[in-house]
Amino acid sequence: MCVADNPYRLGLISDTHGLLRREAVEALRGSELIIHAGDVGDAKILEELRKLAPVVAVRGNVDTQKWARTLPLTTVAEAGAVLIYVLHDVNALDLNPAAAGFRLVVSGHSHKPGKIERDGVLYINPGSAGPRRFQLPVSVARLNVAQEPWNLEFVDLEAGEK
Repeated sequence: MCVADNPYRLGLISDTHGLLRREAVEALRGSELIIHAGDVGDAKILEELRKLAPVVAVRGNVDTQKWARTLPLTTVAEAGAVLIYVLHDVNALDLNPAAAGFRLVVSGHSHKPGKIERDGVLYINPGSAGPRRFQLPVSVARLNVAQEPWNLEFVDLEAGEK
């Protein structure tokens, strides 16, 4: 479990596939904890993110290189009193988050940014921050859990690009 000193400003990123965009770094600047939900693609991405804040990361289905074997398939993080479950593909969820005391589940894999609340648990997919796939947006998310209601913002990394 990763516990930073009262991290309330969370940066959520996934599916970088070996590409860490400058816009993603800028969007995550100021985060107190960064969560990478897998398909990192290159260990250097985690090194760069660690320059911004502590990083919690899981292994995605494309993270097959030797360096990635040290990444867990799932992990738990804590932000203040908020217990967070992290995995790459939410369809592989192997527990009942509400029953286990989690308030937040962070996942990736689909490349589709989105959120849904179910049984008091907020499920967030920050979308893909790596190479564009189909017509899906390129994005990360920022979440502030300092007080309820939580403040969630999806950041389009290609805003303004033609």
